Amino acid sequence: MSVTVSTSPYRFSWFDWFCLWYPPGWLILFNRHWQHYKTDPDGWKWFEYGLFLLPCGFYIALFIRWLRLGCRAPASNQVEPDPVYQKAFQQEILAPILKHYFRGVLYQTENLFVSGPLIVAMNHAGMCFPWDFMGLGLLLSQVQERFVQPLAHPIFFDHPWLVWWLPRGWAQVLGGVRAERQSFEAALASVCGDRTLEATPEPIVKDVVLLYAPEGWRGLAKGWQQRYQLASFDPSFVRLSLRYRVPIVPVICIGSEYLHPYTFNVRRLAQWLKLPMFPISPLILAFLLFPSLGVWAVRTRLQYFIQPVWRPWEEDANGATGEGESETGRCHGWGSCGKGQRSQRAISYQMAEGLRLRLQAEIDQIRKRLHDLTGT
Repeated sequence: MSVTVSTSPYRFSWFDWFCLWYPPGWLILFNRHWQHYKTDPDGWKWFEYGLFLLPCGFYIALFIRWLRLGCRAPASNQVEPDPVYQKAFQQEILAPILKHYFRGVLYQTENLFVSGPLIVAMNHAGMCFPWDFMGLGLLLSQVQERFVQPLAHPIFFDHPWLVWWLPRGWAQVLGGVRAERQSFEAALASVCGDRTLEATPEPIVKDVVLLYAPEGWRGLAKGWQQRYQLASFDPSFVRLSLRYRVPIVPVICIGSEYLHPYTFNVRRLAQWLKLPMFPISPLILAFLLFPSLGVWAVRTRLQYFIQPVWRPWEEDANGATGEGESETGRCHGWGSCGKGQRSQRAISYQMAEGLRLRLQAEIDQIRKRLHDLTGT
C-alpha cells in the first residue's frame, strides 16, 4: 500500500531544473516527485537517476535495479485515487511543463460551468505519452475545483514494461480509470449512485470530470498522414451519458498531432511486444539511446477549444416523441435522429457518429482560422 511520507511541497533543486531542461530527465522528475510524497522502497535510487542522462545509461540502471530487487519486478501496491497528490503533481510538475514547454491554452471556458459530473470527450493524438490529456486535466482543474479522472489504457496500470518506468500505482493515484467499459461505468456509478435515467430524472451533484477519448487507440495510432482526421467513435460514452444523465463536453485539441510528428505505427511489431502501438519516426534513434524519453514529447502549442455542453438524453427524447427527424430522416445537430424502435446500441452509435462529424467540421474550421491568422 502506498503511504504518504511528506506533506511539505516539493521544491525544485538545481538538479530538478536541469532535468526539466534536459528531456531524458523528465522521467526522473516524475519519480522524484512521487518519492517525495509516497513510500517507494522498490523505486529508483539517486545513482541510477544519473545513468538516465547518459546514452544507453538507462539500460545499465535498469539492470542494476533488477539485481537490487532480487531479479524481480517492482512489487505491486494497493492504492486509491488521491486528489491531494493529483493537485500537488499538477501544480509542481505539470504546471511548469505545460506553461513553458507546451504553452497550453484553454478557450471558451464558459462552456464548462455546469454543475455535477461531466464526461469531457476530446480528440487524442500524438503517438506518445498522453500530454494532450494531462494538459487538459491540469487546465480544467485550474478553471474549476474538480477532481479530474482520465480514462487510460490498461498499459498504464500493469504492463510489465511500464512498471519499470513509473511507480506502481502511479496512474491510479492520479485518478486514472482503465479505458474499459466496465471500469468506465463503475467510475460513473461511483459518483452517480443508482440514479440512472431509468430510475429517476433527479440531477447529479458530485463534481467529477471523466476525461475520455472517443476514438480510443484508433485515434492515437492512426499516424502522421491522417493527422486531424477523426477515427470512428466508440459509442459507450454516449450510452453511459444517456443512462446516468451525465452531460458531455466535447473538446477539440489543436497541436497534439505535433507531439510526435512524422510518425507511423508498426502494427505487427506492436502486437509482438504486446503494446497498443509501436511508433517509428525520425526520433527513434534518440528513444533507443535514451529510453527515459518515453515520457517526453516534442515542443508544441496545445490549444483546447471547449464546445457547448451536449445532453444526449434531450435529443433522444426529441427523437422518441417525434420532434426530431422521421425514422428514415437525416441526423441533425449533435447526432440526433428519428429512432423509432431501434436498439439503444444503435441509438448510441448514431449519436456518437453525429458528434464525430460535427467535431470534424469544427476542427477543419479552427485549423483554417489559425492558418489565416498565422500563415502556418
